Amino acid sequence: MVLQRHYFFALSLPEEIKLKLKECCNQLKNSYPFARWVHELDYHITLAFLGQASKEQLNQATELVGQNLHESHSFPLTIDSLGIFGRKETPRIFFGGVQREEMLQEVRNQVFKSCLEAGFKLETRPFHPHITLARKWQGDDKFPYTTFEMEKRLVTSLTFKANQIVLYESHLDREQKYEAIKTFTLND
Repeated sequence: MVLQRHYFFALSLPEEIKLKLKECCNQLKNSYPFARWVHELDYHITLAFLGQASKEQLNQATELVGQNLHESHSFPLTIDSLGIFGRKETPRIFFGGVQREEMLQEVRNQVFKSCLEAGFKLETRPFHPHITLARKWQGDDKFPYTTFEMEKRLVTSLTFKANQIVLYESHLDREQKYEAIKTFTLND
């Protein structure tokens, strides 16, 4: 059976931020039993999920992303909260949330526009930037939503310079699932 490859553009995180998020997750694993915790090297903020793609379509998208990000500058970004997606009792995603940053929205819009121009059909839900930390609640009890609401701030905010947009290829059969195919560095 051939595994389908999926592609996406994302804002990458610096290694030191990935390690700090991993430490945070290690402290949370016993309290929040999710089925799969994301490998720390796979932490990112998705900007545009492409799904399957031909080489020609990927080449066109990367060319357009490069052109549209040519004038874009790096910016500070802060991870400061934890959150969930899905049902309160059995969430499907546990994530690190970021403070609102207009430059992130601008970069996302440039990437999104480039992918549409390359012919990709993209998700139309509003952009909610986050770092997926774990998937699929598997606790014996319901997710402790009330307690979580009171504790969901990160003990220490993590601020970093957002300066790289990456085209990733998914390898769902690997422990580290995402391989960088092309990297775009934003201007300082």
